[in-house]
Amino acid sequence: MEYPEKNQQNYIVIDKRILRKYSQHLQLEKSLSANTLAAYLNDLKHLQEFLLGKNICYKDVTIDHLQEFCGVLIDLGISSRSLARTLSGLRSFYRFLLLEGELEKDPTELLEGPKISRHIPEVLSVDEIDRMISAIDLSKQEGQRNRAILEVLYSCGLRVSELCQLKLSNLYLSEGFIRVEGKGNKERLVPISERAIKELEYWFSERVHIPIKPGNEDFVFVSFRRGSPLTRIMVFYIVKEQAELAGINKSISPHTFRHSFATHLLEGGANLRAIQCMLGHESIATTEIYTHIDTAKIRMEILYHHPRNASKKTLKR
Repeated sequence: MEYPEKNQQNYIVIDKRILRKYSQHLQLEKSLSANTLAAYLNDLKHLQEFLLGKNICYKDVTIDHLQEFCGVLIDLGISSRSLARTLSGLRSFYRFLLLEGELEKDPTELLEGPKISRHIPEVLSVDEIDRMISAIDLSKQEGQRNRAILEVLYSCGLRVSELCQLKLSNLYLSEGFIRVEGKGNKERLVPISERAIKELEYWFSERVHIPIKPGNEDFVFVSFRRGSPLTRIMVFYIVKEQAELAGINKSISPHTFRHSFATHLLEGGANLRAIQCMLGHESIATTEIYTHIDTAKIRMEILYHHPRNASKKTLKR
């Protein structure tokens, strides 16, 4: 990312002490993941490059400067969603400076973010999920492991990172629960289906024969060749391959199973708050994206339950 008119003699940097304290703040107090932390610090790097061209100290930044900075990012082709995330990082930094007494006023206070349209995620039907699982070749060495992976993804609505980090010590299969470590190291208990439990037990009978690397013994899903935990890329490859074998022409990733899990629960009548807890969403607004139920079903629900509908008793549900 480059900006014009850089003046090396007046190079403005954010004090290393401030950066170190801010990084610790994000890690310890905000419990941000490594990826989010890196993104926030990278946002500050871009801001510094912009301020360098303007010969402005970060403490002297105004809302006009920040709006101009946003304009530069837009000109460089950044998406609305990426811009919104960048602004979130800048707000976090300046609020931190305010709390630390480095500033008397937050320049991001009145900064407005871009309008972001709600994206309706791709969802698989129950039949499509069954087709993908049935298409797994159990005669192959990795067949049962991959079958257990798809069942757990769908049964528990896990993020792919949560699946890869799932530990044997976090399984309470006799009670029908698993403990999941989500974003920000936050833990939650998630119910697991009988079918997923059965597929896991079949996988465990094969897993005992794998020479697992020392230190990786507690991971549920491991590689046959390396004896180490599966990576997110590997799980992505498994899902894409099974979709092709099942003849499904949708844009599918491991996250599609999470979307399908939430959507099917909602369509089945589950409470939105309960779905939020199972998905590990911090805000209910994130969960509300799954309220894209078929409009015909919504119409039938309204006609059936509304007190002004005289003919609701004749409606068939």
